[in-house]
Amino acid sequence: MQDKLKVVFFGTPEFSVPSLDVLYNSENIDLIKVVTMPDRPAGRGKKLQSPPVALYAKENNIPLHQTSNINNDLDLLNEIANADFFLVIAFAQFLNDKVLNIPKLGCFNIHTSLLPKYRGAAPIQYALLNGDSVTGVTIQKMVKKMDAGDIAYSKEVDISDDDTSDTLFKKLEKEAAISLCEFIPLLRDNKITYKKQDESLVSFAPTIKKLDGKIDFHNESAVAITNKFKAYYPWPGVFFYLNNVRVKVHEITNSKIKLNPGEVHTDMGEINIGCKEGSLHFKRVQVDGKKPCTDTDLLRGLKNKYSSFEVTNE
Repeated sequence: MQDKLKVVFFGTPEFSVPSLDVLYNSENIDLIKVVTMPDRPAGRGKKLQSPPVALYAKENNIPLHQTSNINNDLDLLNEIANADFFLVIAFAQFLNDKVLNIPKLGCFNIHTSLLPKYRGAAPIQYALLNGDSVTGVTIQKMVKKMDAGDIAYSKEVDISDDDTSDTLFKKLEKEAAISLCEFIPLLRDNKITYKKQDESLVSFAPTIKKLDGKIDFHNESAVAITNKFKAYYPWPGVFFYLNNVRVKVHEITNSKIKLNPGEVHTDMGEINIGCKEGSLHFKRVQVDGKKPCTDTDLLRGLKNKYSSFEVTNE
């Protein structure tokens, strides 16, 4: 049997931990180093907090290095020069050519879409945003261009009707770890058949911004708004303004009431609003500084102040 593969793992958030766990527990892997981001202030007290990957490494006595710029960390790069391969998942830093060329077998990235679809930072959200029924996990051999390397392994994952960003993250977090279990023996035994990405099929999933969650009832259909809700739940969330009150959405369903785009119907204690196509019932909502509540409870609180309701810009 071949010697164990010497591996360096690059990752940062909780999403990366199951894949790190696979490497740590694999009989075919010698995990020589875990590399992650530095500790950062968090919470009300702004105390320094280690990333989940760093916490896992510390708990399991795995050699750990935290850096804000891997490309300039020359001492570390010399230290890991004997690695067989690097594995990257949600590391939050780009690796330059010098780093990519260090390991004997190359650098591999676990990406949560079926490349070449949804290159970029937010593939999970964009799959939901576009109403896709299938997404997946791709392990690609990294090149300097973002998410453009040859595909070494891929696995489809179904998207169910009730999936949100939160639930789909959990599905893909698990599937990434399972895929890695299947990928390691293929790499060890030199049985990978690489597939070039078709550049004509490339699409992108850029970083999500907080203001992306604002609903535009005049230009978005009920289907588009529902997909946006799924994609942006729990962060950044979707919201609209009702009589200049910011309302964050926690649950929506299709409404049978026919309304014009932006028209608000509040009879029977429900918030129903017309969209570009169709209309929606906003069943569970939240205003700034308050806990989530039913639309009935929100209207009950606002009717002391307003006799009618309309969608406003802010």
